[in-house]
Amino acid sequence: MTAKGSRKAAETRSGALGRTLPPGRLAHGAPVAILDIGSNSVRLVVYEGLSRSPTALFNEKELCALGRSVGVTGELSQDNIDKALAALRRFTTLSRAMGVGRTFVLATAAARDADNGRAFIDEVERITGVEAQLLSGSREARLSALGVVSGFFKPNGVVGDLGGGSLELLDIVKARMSKGSTYPLGGLRLQDASERSIKKADRIVRETLEKAGELENLKDRTFYAVGGTWRAIAHMHMAQKRYPLHVMHGYTIPAKEALEFCRLCRRIDPETLPGVSVVSSERRPLLAYGALVLEHILRIGRPKEVVMSALGVREGLLYELLDEDQRREDPLIAAARDLGYLRSRAPRHGDDLIEWTDRLFRSLDIDETPEERRWRHAACLLSDIGWRAHPDYRAEQSLEMIAHGSFAGVDHPGRAYMSLAIFYRHMGLLDDEASPRIREIASTRILDRARTLGGAMRVAYVVSAGVPGILPRTPLALKRDVLTLKLPAELGDLENDRLRNRLNRLGKLVGRPTAVVAV
Repeated sequence: MTAKGSRKAAETRSGALGRTLPPGRLAHGAPVAILDIGSNSVRLVVYEGLSRSPTALFNEKELCALGRSVGVTGELSQDNIDKALAALRRFTTLSRAMGVGRTFVLATAAARDADNGRAFIDEVERITGVEAQLLSGSREARLSALGVVSGFFKPNGVVGDLGGGSLELLDIVKARMSKGSTYPLGGLRLQDASERSIKKADRIVRETLEKAGELENLKDRTFYAVGGTWRAIAHMHMAQKRYPLHVMHGYTIPAKEALEFCRLCRRIDPETLPGVSVVSSERRPLLAYGALVLEHILRIGRPKEVVMSALGVREGLLYELLDEDQRREDPLIAAARDLGYLRSRAPRHGDDLIEWTDRLFRSLDIDETPEERRWRHAACLLSDIGWRAHPDYRAEQSLEMIAHGSFAGVDHPGRAYMSLAIFYRHMGLLDDEASPRIREIASTRILDRARTLGGAMRVAYVVSAGVPGILPRTPLALKRDVLTLKLPAELGDLENDRLRNRLNRLGKLVGRPTAVVAV
C-alpha cells in the first residue's frame, strides 16, 4: 500500500468528535472515563472504548485520604477535600483533552458515610459536569463482583474489595452472585477506630467478620482479593518469592502461605518487610491493617487459595454497560483478537489456525480441558504479533508481550502456555532456549501442550506463509495412525525439505510417523 493509501485507510477509522484514530488504536467508539472517588485515593481511568476487553489509555491516582477521620469526626476534613477537588479539576481537564465521550463519577464509603459528604458531592458535580453515583455498600459489592466476572474464567468463590473506608464481600459462582454486604473495615477506618492499635484492630476485625455470612461457604473455594492494599501485600509476596511474572491479575497464593505472610506483615515494622520498596510511602501504614483483615478472612472462611484481581468496581461498571452478547464473549479471546488485529500481518490467519489446530488436536485425541482449549485459541490469534521484530528476537519479544500483556480471563499458567507456544513457533522446540523463569510457572502438562502447539504452528506457517485461506485447504490430521498433511494439486509445490523436517519434528513430539499426501 502506498503512503497515500495508508493515510486513506487511516481516515476511515475515525473516532468520536471526528478525530482520526492512530494506527495503534481500536475503533471501539469514543473513550470512556471513570472518576473513582475512594476513601484513600481519587483516580482517573480513561479506557480506549467500551468493549469486552477494555484497555486503559490513561490511569492515574492521587492519594487524598478522604476517609481519614470520618469514623471519628463523622466528616471529611477540609484539607483532604481540597486535595480531592484539585485532583478532580486536573483529571476533568485531561479527560476533555482526550476526547472522552462518556464520563462516570463514582463515590464510595468516605462520601457515603460523612455528614458533609453530600456537600462534597455537589462540588464534585459542579467541577466535572457529571452526576455522581454515590454507591451504596451493596452496589459497590456488586460492581466489584462484576469486575471479577469480567476478568476470570468461570469464577467460583467470594469476592472481597478492601478500600480505605470499607470492606465489601459477595459470593459468586460464574455470573451468579449473592446480594453482598459492606463492613466498616477499610484501612483508614480501621486505623482510626483502633486508635492505631493493632491489638484493638484485631478484636474489631474478628468480632465483625465472625458475623459475615459470605464467609460461611468459602471453605475450599477461592477468595478473590480486590483493592490497592491487598495488591501491595501481593507485590511484596512476589518480591519475597522472586516470582518470575510481575503481573498482578491472577496471581495466586495458597491459603496457608497467604495466612503466614499476613501474620508477618502485621507483626513487624512495614519498612523492614521484603519488597516494601514497591509500595508507596502513603500506603505503607495501612499494610498491617489490610493484612489483618485478610488474615481473619482466611482463618474464618478457610478457602483453598487467594487470587488477586486487578479488576474491580470500575471494570464491573464497564461490564454492566455491555449488552448481553458482549458479556458472553470470552475476555481472553477478545483481547487476543484485538492484539492480533493490531500486530499481525493477516489477522484472519489466526482464525484459520484455530480451526486447523482444532482438527489436529481432535485427531490426536489430545486431552484438553476447556481452559486449555481457550489458551490454544488465544495463542493462535497471537501467533504472528512478533513479525516486525528482527528474526533473532521474534521469539523473545512475543514471549514477553504475551506473558506480560494486558489480558483478562487467563491465569499465570495460561500465560506461560501461550507465550511458550509462540516462543517455540519462532525458535524451535529446544527447551534450553526458552525462558527458564517462565518455564517455572508451567507444569509438565502445560510444557508438553505448548511444545505440541508450537510445533504445529511451525508446520502451519511454512505451509501458509501466514496467508489466510491456505490452511483450510491443507489439513493436518492423524489418518490410520499416520500424521498426514494433505496438499491439493495446485499447492503441491509447497512440499520441500523444510516442510518435511518440521512435520517430522512434530511427529516425534506426538509419537507418530508422518506423511505428505497429494489430493
